Amino acid sequence: MLFRFSDIFKSYGGNEILRGVSFQVNPGEKVGLVGRNGAGKTTIFRLLTGAESPDSGDVVKINGLRIGMLDQHVELEPGESVHTAALSAFKEIHDIEAEMRRLEKLMETDHSPEVLERYADLQTQFEHAGGFSYAARAEAILLGVGFAREQWGMDTSVLSGGQRNRLGMARLLLSNADVLLLDEPTNHLDVDAVEWLEGYLREFDRAYVVISHDRYFLDRTTDRIIEVENGRAVSYKGNYSQFLVERELRREQQMREYENQQAYINKTQEFIRRNLEGQKTKQAKSRRTMLERMERVEAVRSERHGGNFNLKKVERTGNNVLTTEDLAIGYGTKVLSAGINIILHRGEVLGIIGANGTGKTTLLRTLLGEQREISGRITWGTKVNIGYYSQSLDDLFEGNDLMAEFRRVAPSVDNVEIRSFLARFLFVGDDIEKKVRDLSGGEKGRLALAKLIYSQKNVLVLDEPTNHLDIPAREALESALDEYPGTIITVSHDRFFLDRLATQILSLGSDGTAVEYNGNYTEFHDWRAKVESARGTAKEQPRVEAPAGKPDSDRQPGAEPTLSKNQIKQLEKRIAAIEEELPGIEADAERLTAEMSRPEIASDFARLAEITRQHEDAQARIKALYEEWEAAAEQLK
Repeated sequence: MLFRFSDIFKSYGGNEILRGVSFQVNPGEKVGLVGRNGAGKTTIFRLLTGAESPDSGDVVKINGLRIGMLDQHVELEPGESVHTAALSAFKEIHDIEAEMRRLEKLMETDHSPEVLERYADLQTQFEHAGGFSYAARAEAILLGVGFAREQWGMDTSVLSGGQRNRLGMARLLLSNADVLLLDEPTNHLDVDAVEWLEGYLREFDRAYVVISHDRYFLDRTTDRIIEVENGRAVSYKGNYSQFLVERELRREQQMREYENQQAYINKTQEFIRRNLEGQKTKQAKSRRTMLERMERVEAVRSERHGGNFNLKKVERTGNNVLTTEDLAIGYGTKVLSAGINIILHRGEVLGIIGANGTGKTTLLRTLLGEQREISGRITWGTKVNIGYYSQSLDDLFEGNDLMAEFRRVAPSVDNVEIRSFLARFLFVGDDIEKKVRDLSGGEKGRLALAKLIYSQKNVLVLDEPTNHLDIPAREALESALDEYPGTIITVSHDRFFLDRLATQILSLGSDGTAVEYNGNYTEFHDWRAKVESARGTAKEQPRVEAPAGKPDSDRQPGAEPTLSKNQIKQLEKRIAAIEEELPGIEADAERLTAEMSRPEIASDFARLAEITRQHEDAQARIKALYEEWEAAAEQLK
C-alpha cells in the first residue's frame, strides 16, 4: 500500500462533497480518477497532499511517502534557464556529486581508509540514483513535453503560462516521487507531446493517479478507474473503455436491487398502515422499526443519455457536400497549410487535428467564407445550409434565460419539448431559469451546441466543441451528434470524440503540410505510426486520399492505400540515405565503446557521463534506422 482513504467526509460551506470515500492505491498502479466537474476529484488530491484536512475519516500514508504533484501555478527560480530548472529535480544527485568533488580534492593529500571508503559509498549512491544518465533523461523529457533544444537557454521569467506548466510537468516526471498526482496533464500539450506523455507513462514503473477529461489518454495510460459519484468512490479494474462496460453492468444490477427494495418497502408500508391499529399491531411496529434501520439502495443517477433526441429532419444536401482542390490557407502571403484536398459526402464527419498554430480555425473560417484562401479552390454542394459553433460563443445573448435563448432557434416549439431537449444536454430543473450571463463556460458551450443541433442546419462546422465540457457532457454531445442526420466538420483535440464520430481525418502539420485519411482517429494514428517508422520523420508524410470517383465507404477501414509513383520514389530515396548514414554511426558507436574503457576516462565522471550519453544516443539512432529501413522495404514489397 502507498496510501488509503478510509470513510472520508468533506464539506464546504454546508455543501457535502465527499461522504464516505474509501479506496487504496498500491505501488505501481496506474489509476484514473473520473467524475463530474465538482464531484470532488481535486479535493481528493488536496487531502492526500495535506493541503486540506477531512471533516472525518482517515488518510493513511506509508512512512516517508514522496508525493509529486503538478501545481496549477508553477514556481520557478528567477534568472534560471529552462534547462537548469529541469535539472533542479535532481537535487539529491547534485548533492552527492558535490560531496564527491569535495572528497576528490581532499584525496589529493588524505589517503585514509575512511575517506576512500566514503568516496566509494558515494560512487555507489551516485550510480544507483542515475547519476550517469540523469542529464540525458532531463533532455529527453524536455524534448518530449515540447521544448526544442533552442529553447533550453530561455530565461524562465519570459515563459508563457502554458510553457511554465509544461516545464513543471517535466520536473515532476524527473522527480523521485513514489506516486505522481496528475491533474489534467494534457492541458497545454500539443498532440505530439500528449502522445509522447502516453508512451512515457506506459513505461513508468511507479504509481500515479491522473484526473483527465481526455478519455483516449485514460484508455492508454490507466489500468484502474476510480469514479467519484454522489460523494462516494467506486473502483473498477481496467482502462476507461473497460470501465464504461463494467459501470453499465453495475448500474443495471444496482437498479434491479433498488427496484426490488422499493417494491418490498411499499409492500411493508402497506402492511404497517393496515395493521398498526389492529390485531397485528406488534408485527406492524416491528416491521416499521426494521424499515427505519434498513440500509437503503440508492437510485441510479445515470450519466448516459440513451433514447432518442427527437431531432427534426434536415433538408438533404447533394451527395458531394464539400470539395477542396490544392487549397492553401493563411494570412496575406503567410501560408499556414497547403495542399488541402477534401472530398466530403453527405452524412460523413471530417475531424481536423493538428498542433496549435497549424491553421485549424483558419481553415474553418476560410471554408465559411470569412477569410480568403491564398490559393486553390473550395466547392460547396447543393442545398447546403451551414451552422457554425465558435469557441468564442458570441451568438449567445447574455440577458436571456435558457428558455428564451433556445426559442431563438425554436420560436414555435412548446415548453415541454424544449425542456426535454435541454435535459439531454444536462440542463434540468431550475437550470432553465438561469440567465446566460450566469452560466459557466461549459454550460454556455452546451447551450450553444444544443441550439445548433436543434436548428435544422444540414452541415455543422464545429470548432473545439468539447472544450470546457466534462465527460458526461461530452457523452451527451456525442449521443446527439450520433443521431444527427447531416454532415459534420469538426476541429477537435478530443481523440475519443473523433474515434466515435469521425469518418475522415485531416491532419495539419507544423511544416504546412496536410494529410487526409479515410477512417477514425485510431486508424489514422496506427497508419501514421507505420509511416513515421518507415520515413523517420512525420514531416515527410505522404497524403492519403480516397481513389478518384470512389466513395470512401467502399474502402475497408484502415486499409493501406496504394503507393503513388512519388511515394515509391521517396521511400527508395530514404532507404538509400539510411544505407549511407548507418556505417558512420556504427563506427562512432565502436569508438565511444573503446573510449569508455580507457582508465583516464573511467576516473573522470563528467567526461564518462558525456561519453555514455553519446553512446546511448548512437545506439538508439542505429536501432531506429534499422527499424525504419525494414519498414520502408516492407512498404515497397
